Amino acid sequence: MDPFLVLLHSVSAGLASDELTQLKFLCRDRVGKRKLERVQSGLDLFSVLMEQSELDRAHTALLRFLLESLRRQDLLQRLDAFEDGVASEADADPEQRELLAAFDIVCNHVGRNWRQLARCLYLNHVHIEAIEERFPRNLLEQVREMLRVWKDTRKGDATVLKLVAALRTCEMNLVADLVEAGAEPTKARAASPRAPEPQDPSLPSHCRAPH
Repeated sequence: MDPFLVLLHSVSAGLASDELTQLKFLCRDRVGKRKLERVQSGLDLFSVLMEQSELDRAHTALLRFLLESLRRQDLLQRLDAFEDGVASEADADPEQRELLAAFDIVCNHVGRNWRQLARCLYLNHVHIEAIEERFPRNLLEQVREMLRVWKDTRKGDATVLKLVAALRTCEMNLVADLVEAGAEPTKARAASPRAPEPQDPSLPSHCRAPH
């Protein structure tokens, strides 16, 4: 996959809705009003900028300006890695690519029960309340922020396997199946009957499914 497109996808996935609004405001002199009204994600905005030759792999100054305006040092570090010719974390590590893809699936399929999932991912009430306060009316962003906080707090322990285990403990088996299919899309896996899975001893005791 093109490393530049991977970078843009990674940046887009890391943007909150209020940050996207800020980016659209900053680009109002470069992008027409009608096009901006159709922009629903960071990728939409980046695609418009690429079509207008404002952004490409050899010209990333505008992207840097936008990220600096948001004060998103984490996203700027990914841009730095790309410009230095070093693969970003999401591009270099297949497990990280799978995790980001799993996040997209969870965001699209886990609704108001995200708090239950958060507790099974070791997030406490302080984390949950902070997420609710930051995104009081945006359920999708609440789910995405919950996953981001989990990843940041658990570091290397935040894996697709741990996420799937937590989903199954919460009886969100359909979402777990979708995550597994995205990580390992094989027909044999989808067709074979599912055997009972062992409990993950690392999950909190109150989140383990009863035998």
